[in-house]
Amino acid sequence: MAIRERVFNAIITCFKRHGAEVIDTPVFELKETLTGKYGEDSKLIYDLKDQGGELLSLRYDLTVPFARYLAMNKITNIKRYHIAKVYRRDNPAMTRGRYREFYQCDFDIAGQFDPMIPDAECLKIVHEILSDLQLGDFLIKVNDRRILDGMFAVCGVPDSKFRTICSTVDKLDKMPWEEVRSEMVGEKGLSPEAADRIGEYVQLHGGLDLIERLLQDPKLSQNKLAKEGLGDMKLLFEYLTLFGITGKVSFDLSLARGLDYYTGVIYEAVLLQGERPWEEPVSVGSVAGGGRYDRLVGMFDPKGRKVPCVGVSIGIERIFSILEQRVEASEEKIRTTETQVLVASAQKKLLEERLKLISELWDAGIKAEVLYKKNPKLLSQLQYCEDTGIPLVAIVGEQELKDGVVKLRVVATREEVNVRRESLVEEIRMRTSRP
Repeated sequence: MAIRERVFNAIITCFKRHGAEVIDTPVFELKETLTGKYGEDSKLIYDLKDQGGELLSLRYDLTVPFARYLAMNKITNIKRYHIAKVYRRDNPAMTRGRYREFYQCDFDIAGQFDPMIPDAECLKIVHEILSDLQLGDFLIKVNDRRILDGMFAVCGVPDSKFRTICSTVDKLDKMPWEEVRSEMVGEKGLSPEAADRIGEYVQLHGGLDLIERLLQDPKLSQNKLAKEGLGDMKLLFEYLTLFGITGKVSFDLSLARGLDYYTGVIYEAVLLQGERPWEEPVSVGSVAGGGRYDRLVGMFDPKGRKVPCVGVSIGIERIFSILEQRVEASEEKIRTTETQVLVASAQKKLLEERLKLISELWDAGIKAEVLYKKNPKLLSQLQYCEDTGIPLVAIVGEQELKDGVVKLRVVATREEVNVRRESLVEEIRMRTSRP
């Protein structure tokens, strides 16, 4: 939890820096709210039935509840973040950071704005958070649903198969093209010619140069959807250049993201681990993802009013498991409390004095502890500080009480100073404020 708290603080600080407000929604929704929004993943929704026979489900992500919340409250414009647990009837794989109950950290911008400005900010946020958490090298892959759909159309995929082929293309980061191709042809019934045409596109990735090249592509540029998507992608890359982050962003035609509700730009951040400097870095899995979903709010609005939205979700569990492994490997000691000072005594019969002093410290906002023993040995009090990482000990003794001072001991260096009782709070604050 101590590591998690550190990560949450970094992420919330970033969200607030970008002007987001925070919301919360119930842990369960009406079943019908969630049904039909997640494509092939809908089988992973946890269903509940309450005593009144109402069909409810545990939330599967924070995006659909957000859209429902906007529609219900007729909100057309909001920038919000939401950090909460979500639930999936998945097969847990602890090693890969896959659980049935886990946290999501979402940031979304809802409202009618000029194209690609909010989208670029979402990518900037991913870049800031991943740089700040120092998880190692990463890459943000970007694509657009319209480019994908246009590509499927010019490759000869029938409309009815777009979504299912999309979720197969989405597996390209986990399995080689040959396996993806055989799933398309064998399981999904796509013609081998169409699959091969898709293969020519989905293996392309690059930056502005690739976008320019595809805008000249005789087949793609004839497709209205693909042309729109590529135009916006070009704009996005111009903004990302201004933000100075294009070095970590790649336009990647294989990125599909399986969820049904995306309508435009989609992106995913992956961590890279090059085993050796001269090798191609390999991806160790996605740590953030998101995209534009302009129709979701309209699904919940009785009048079908649309609120365009773009957002990003930080894959917090995967980040936790990486940082936890790192801490274990480095044998670094993580403090699980923030206590600044232990109030101790060197002689017997000083419990009352210890309690009086600690009460003064608590009232002054100092984080302090005392051992729950009438007459603890000084050694065991010092040992407690060593074990829990408390930096200071305030020692009361008969002589100190007479002189109106407290002996302040620095645990790490064992240096001791006498501090006047009235300046103790100030002294503790000064010595424990972060450098």
